[in-house]
Amino acid sequence: MHMMFYEIVCFSCENIFRVYEGSEKYKRFKEKPKGVYCCDECSHKIQLEAIKNFLDKYTLLIRKSLTIKLF
Repeated sequence: MHMMFYEIVCFSCENIFRVYEGSEKYKRFKEKPKGVYCCDECSHKIQLEAIKNFLDKYTLLIRKSLTIKLF
């Protein structure tokens, strides 16, 4: 039995990656082939960068609120 797959170009690193039948990315690609997709490695990097950015902003807000309360 052969697994069906599509080869897609990652929008971030521009490498070709495969999405296999039964995966969530495969379903999304079948519904919207002209969409923007990224490989698992880039997806992980993007998630980590988003978390880091969120925590940096949250830490800055806490520092500002502590500074205001001290003076």
